[in-house]
Amino acid sequence: MAKLFVPMLKLLVVMALLALAFSSTAQTPVLPATDVSAGDIKAFINALPPNAVSDKAIRTVDVGGWRVGVYGVLRPKSIHQEANVHQTRVTEIYYILEGSGTLVTGGTLPDPKPLAGSATTLQSSRIDGGVSRRVSPGDVVIIPGRTPHWFSSQDGDLKYVIFRPDPDGKLALK
Repeated sequence: MAKLFVPMLKLLVVMALLALAFSSTAQTPVLPATDVSAGDIKAFINALPPNAVSDKAIRTVDVGGWRVGVYGVLRPKSIHQEANVHQTRVTEIYYILEGSGTLVTGGTLPDPKPLAGSATTLQSSRIDGGVSRRVSPGDVVIIPGRTPHWFSSQDGDLKYVIFRPDPDGKLALK
């Protein structure tokens, strides 16, 4: 009898897990897709002020508990930039549209200081011990949350899109 009990118990557990999975799938509402066209992105970035580093939300949506943001970024070469680390679980996915430069990720920020107006971002003048890579149009770089990152050099102004999946659902909807 004990020989039958263990396989039967395993079967019941598997069936219960499958029933739970199918019932939660059946109750989850289908969310609409969100479109952000290439024209929308280009117009948004081209409207950013040319004399400041800008990192602004184009669109942020709820995707069932998570939020995902699409951000337009303009980084003028003429503006001094600090290394950053965001102390959140939000990953940043960079897609370079225009310009090129050297992006450093990982390592540590020596003598980090809080970014004014931010409770989650620390900044420093550089990164020690990070990985450097050249980026140019078409390149994609995935930067996990809590990973230091910094453009140590730029060949000109940079324009890129950042996709930010937020598992904690804290990004503001737009």
